[in-house]
Amino acid sequence: MHQYIGGERRPTSTGETFEVLDPSTDEVYETVTLASAEDVDAAVAAARAAFPSWAGATPAERAAVLTRAAALLEEQAEDLARVESRQAGKPIRLAREFDVPGTVDNTAFFGAAARRLDGLASAEYSGDHTSSIRREPIGVVGSIAPWNYPLQMAAWKVLPAIAAGNTIVLKPAETTPLTTLTFAEAFTAAGAPPGVVNIVTGTGPVAGQHLVGHPDVDMTSFTGSTAVGRQVMATAAATGKRVHLELGGKAPFVVFDDADLEAAVHGAAAANLINAGQDCTAAARAIVHSSLYDEFVAGVADLYGEVRMGPTDDEATDLGPLSSRAHLAKVAGMVERGRASARVVRGGAAPTGDLARGCYYEPTVVADVPVGSELWRDEVFGPVLVVVPFDDDDEAIRLANDTAFGLAASAWTRDTYRAGRASREIRAGCVWVNDHIPIISEMPHGGYRHSGFGKDMSMYSFEEYTNVKHVMHDITGVARKAWHRTIFDLPGAGPDPREDPR
Repeated sequence: MHQYIGGERRPTSTGETFEVLDPSTDEVYETVTLASAEDVDAAVAAARAAFPSWAGATPAERAAVLTRAAALLEEQAEDLARVESRQAGKPIRLAREFDVPGTVDNTAFFGAAARRLDGLASAEYSGDHTSSIRREPIGVVGSIAPWNYPLQMAAWKVLPAIAAGNTIVLKPAETTPLTTLTFAEAFTAAGAPPGVVNIVTGTGPVAGQHLVGHPDVDMTSFTGSTAVGRQVMATAAATGKRVHLELGGKAPFVVFDDADLEAAVHGAAAANLINAGQDCTAAARAIVHSSLYDEFVAGVADLYGEVRMGPTDDEATDLGPLSSRAHLAKVAGMVERGRASARVVRGGAAPTGDLARGCYYEPTVVADVPVGSELWRDEVFGPVLVVVPFDDDDEAIRLANDTAFGLAASAWTRDTYRAGRASREIRAGCVWVNDHIPIISEMPHGGYRHSGFGKDMSMYSFEEYTNVKHVMHDITGVARKAWHRTIFDLPGAGPDPREDPR
């Protein structure tokens, strides 16, 4: 049973199933049930029923549940890593050292953050009233998470929502739902009331569409492609609900002429190949000063030649497969079309031999990519780094911003003034200096422009999951307020005799 509703696993109303494939072999890993609209209704009803008590819980009570859940998840870390590796095609090193520890840390962070969800201190801003700000939960959140980081993205959706006192119905990608279900069960085991966290494992057109448009869902949060994000916005608009979107990216990796070349080469390789390039923040467009261009291209190509593709359960494997045959075809097609106008320096093919069973694609460097071409403009979402040269800082900044996206970027330089300019002028939600990819629970994650809006992680995420309420108390005890005379001026009316004229 693969629906988690009201604190328990449930069968679907239809019994329809879906085969979860292991992308490293393209073989069936598990068969899951698919949620119908009726199952979504049941999950939303469970979340709605749980909302009053969970919203009314004290910060300490909510914090205790999240803190206990973090401990439970840490106890299950190895099992979570192995399942995540199989369903998402991640090398076990990545799942064990990045995905699972990051999720545990996020859970612990929001356990602490739940006790810091404060408004503003009271003050007499008008002189006649005391004003204060309350932060209150929105209600039922309906969220949709992607397939590239199933466990971490489930955490990014669930944690700030429930820490703020909301309840949630989350739909993971139907291709990668398994660790999300285990994640949800940890909160029930930690003491969350039934219905606080609910999971529906259905498809986008059925379960996702119904969840986003559901009249009893007060907010939706979506991570995925920009095209689908626009559909989510349109559906949510029909019921006037709040929307939080984390969408695509085409991150620039700007290497200035004074950069540490070895650091930039290794940084580009790691930041482009993480999760087989299936990362919205991955380094996608290397923009390199012409004086370093040839050395940079050759250095990255040589390093890519040392990357080991292999079974995902092998500790020595560096690069795992892409998510599916369809996605492999999409990535390969973009590179093939790019050959007409650019230079494929390394890679550009699927491997042969045993790895051909899976959805693997060689780490690929494409140089001299025309600005405005498909490879420059569109998200490849694979292990493909495109490289272009520049001659001066103005051109570098212009090329970095030559994209519809704005999720992440990096600048590589030893000059603090140049780094400061790049971090100010590159339009992206995160700009790294002399690094690319690291994230941390205390800092926000989210984009500009076609990369969406709103923040995951950090205290800033509470801006998405709370309503801000102004509470204003009269402190004068005066019946006839002075401002009443702007509405009616009856004969003999004047200031209340008790009103202090001072």
